[in-house]
Amino acid sequence: MRMERKEIRKQWESAAPGWAKWEKTFADWMTPATEAMLEMAGISSGAKVLDIACGAGSQTLVAARWVGSKGHVVATDISETMLYHVRENAREAQIDHISTLEGAAEELKVPTESFDAAICRLGLMLFVEPSKAITAVKRALKPGGKFAVVVFTTSTANPFMAKPMQILLRHAEKEPPAPGKPGIFALGGAGVLERIFALSGFTDIEQRKFNAPFRTTSARHALGILQEAAGAYRAVVSDCSETVRTAAWTEVGEILQSFETDAGFEAPAEVLVVAGSKPL
Repeated sequence: MRMERKEIRKQWESAAPGWAKWEKTFADWMTPATEAMLEMAGISSGAKVLDIACGAGSQTLVAARWVGSKGHVVATDISETMLYHVRENAREAQIDHISTLEGAAEELKVPTESFDAAICRLGLMLFVEPSKAITAVKRALKPGGKFAVVVFTTSTANPFMAKPMQILLRHAEKEPPAPGKPGIFALGGAGVLERIFALSGFTDIEQRKFNAPFRTTSARHALGILQEAAGAYRAVVSDCSETVRTAAWTEVGEILQSFETDAGFEAPAEVLVVAGSKPL
């Protein structure tokens, strides 16, 4: 497991500059789901919030605005470079009640029962041991505290995410992640995430599903996002020859053209927001 986490850290360190570059695009795309996540986590003024797998931190900043200057947000990520961007974004936004903590969520090192709420946007499905991470978050929450997460649903509902991954895996001559292994759609099936929450000891579990079409200017723009920012996609062909990588990304670019319209690029996508409470 430690070796897998080492590889994941390397993967996201490599993707961090691209993720930061496209952070606003991701933030705009996920705005409805992000707001639902914060609402379902019960975040309010003065709260102390834990943000797991924060990336470059656009949702961290939103949470910080929700809690106000009397609250605090601790942003955690396996990539120190991601956390650097969180700090820079907070500085530019003149928000000083955000701090950062590097490390894998499964090995979360924070005081027991020290947070009012926790969030995780589009990260949990890529964890080596999501159930262990959820248990660690539960330990960090005060009794009655809530944990809310956003994950992609299924490959069928997210062709913009699924088709490029299938192409990259084929060119790399690799198999899709086995059940229980980290993957874009690992937690999006019916009842999967709710079951893990329940087994981890959370109660009052609720879920909301969102249609979240991805829109940008062109297929070329969408391709750039996958190539530069999507660590899980980059990793598939990272150990392949340049010839294989070029052929794979060329075919991805071709399939993305199928989502172009007269108004630009638009691809269907769907996410799930799930939340649970730590028992009193």
